Amino acid sequence: MIRNSFLLTLTLLWLCAPSIKAQSMASPDENLTIQVKGKGLTVYWQQQPILDIPTVSDNPLSPELAGQVTADYRMLTGKRLNCTNKANEYRSGNLILRVYNDGIAFRYAAKTGETVYRIPEGTRRWMQQWCDSYEGFFPLATTCKVEPVPSYSGISKTDEGWNNRWGYPALLEPKDNIFVLLTEANIERGQSASYLMNDGELFRVVPAEQNTESASDHTPWHIAIIGSLADVVESTLVTDVSEPSKITDTSWIQPGVASWIYWAYNHGSNNYDIIRKYVDMAATLHLPYILIDAEWDEMQNGKTIEEAVNYAKEQGVRPLIWYNSSVGWVDGAPGPKFRLNKAEDREKEFAWCERIGVAGVKIDFFSGDDQRNMDYCQDLLESAARHHLLVNFHGATIPRGWQRTWPNLMTTEGVYGAEWYNNVPTFTNKAASHNATLPFTRNVIGPMDYTPCTFSDSQHPHITSLAHELALTVLFESGLQHLADRPESFLSQPQQVQDFLGQLPTAWDETRLLSGYPGESVVIARRSGKTWYVAGINGTDNPHSLAFATDFLKDSAQQMTLFADSEQGGWSIHSIQELPAAVVCQPRGGFIICIQTK
Repeated sequence: MIRNSFLLTLTLLWLCAPSIKAQSMASPDENLTIQVKGKGLTVYWQQQPILDIPTVSDNPLSPELAGQVTADYRMLTGKRLNCTNKANEYRSGNLILRVYNDGIAFRYAAKTGETVYRIPEGTRRWMQQWCDSYEGFFPLATTCKVEPVPSYSGISKTDEGWNNRWGYPALLEPKDNIFVLLTEANIERGQSASYLMNDGELFRVVPAEQNTESASDHTPWHIAIIGSLADVVESTLVTDVSEPSKITDTSWIQPGVASWIYWAYNHGSNNYDIIRKYVDMAATLHLPYILIDAEWDEMQNGKTIEEAVNYAKEQGVRPLIWYNSSVGWVDGAPGPKFRLNKAEDREKEFAWCERIGVAGVKIDFFSGDDQRNMDYCQDLLESAARHHLLVNFHGATIPRGWQRTWPNLMTTEGVYGAEWYNNVPTFTNKAASHNATLPFTRNVIGPMDYTPCTFSDSQHPHITSLAHELALTVLFESGLQHLADRPESFLSQPQQVQDFLGQLPTAWDETRLLSGYPGESVVIARRSGKTWYVAGINGTDNPHSLAFATDFLKDSAQQMTLFADSEQGGWSIHSIQELPAAVVCQPRGGFIICIQTK
């Protein structure tokens, strides 16, 4: 396995021999402790019981301290490029448990193991009903008795008619201002992902496919990120426990911003003239990429995809192209289809992409979390890496750490994003609150291709403000950030906005949650080099002053620019001399402060 500055050095330091039996387990900083409870565990944060896991073993637990695990690695994308973490590791039978300062991770040294979480009625929670595309809302609830969403695939109901199948991640607030986010990580070949199935307060971890033929002698990691909201949002635990990079030379992997055709036309990319418009927009705004979406295999205007790719390259824009995975929606779906399913076809197609100058691929319409889909995704990532292709999974499962193992994975959909303005009117009134929930839920676990920044309207209108939309480009982390709006909309914005988009990073040196609460508001600071971007949105229908901590700014500022909403609904863009401790936002409004430091 390759080990260099971009990879994790994972060392297991055996602290004691023989092992020490431990009825109480603790994180290195001792903020997190765990008590054995028969066949289960109770997790405490700062001495308060936070998470009850009544079942993690078939037999009474007798944990032994095995040593300390240290993670120190570099990412190419994400909320933090240099990642470090440390855990105490304990073992009991086939259970392997790591207690980190920001949560716990456990798995079974066998192909199966039963895990049950208890989520008491009355607990505040933000959970998504399971569907194979993970395109749903995370509404605040205090009960598991929730009616199923009729349009979701994979509906499962109790005899009383309540939904009882839930997807990751699941955010809980078991005590005031103390949070738990449940998810999983490091799906390997031969494994399926899982979901949560509840019977009242008990939520079982259920593999999407039972009895798979797996070469692994262990299960994926089950994860609970624990602490304040900042601890949750800033955590890298999902990648900390995932396999190091399998790519030797990563110099060709370049995150960036892309222009994107589909949203404005609710259609693919078979019109060469429209493709030229988006290429020209990318060139004007200095965006590095354009995504040529579905139907390029049926190009109109007497043109071909090769001609579209060549036009983009001539303008200094790197093209990405779309494929149908051909395992999910196939009949009636757009193409190209069936070009990636067989290994020999996939290699031929990706070699052609590399030869003509395609920089990456967007692969769409997968069909769930079973072993076939999990293996297929990893086969695609491996083959794409051989041909120096970036990857964007759409209509696919959520990230579970592959962005570290295969750093050419730039982003994944698995989110109810701006595309839904094309589909149903539901999103118009829900978008602001939903947007203010995603940084605490879906985006915690990995890159999210929401396709933000819609200044104009598509099939259904948006009522979020201009500054709210711009703020999403910073709030939502994605190695490829696809700008959804049409060229004439972006090019009619003030020059400061156009310049902002042309300089926007999509990989961050560090990330800080400054304030917020799910569904209400969020303010996040992200740093790229010597530039800080502070972005905030108001998720409510009323004016709201977003207060936030300012102590993250250690270096003195050379220049600060505030992008905000005017009271009349337009832009308010101006230089400021001091970093404010609060910004007043309009209903469903937002802001960005760009800070150049010395």
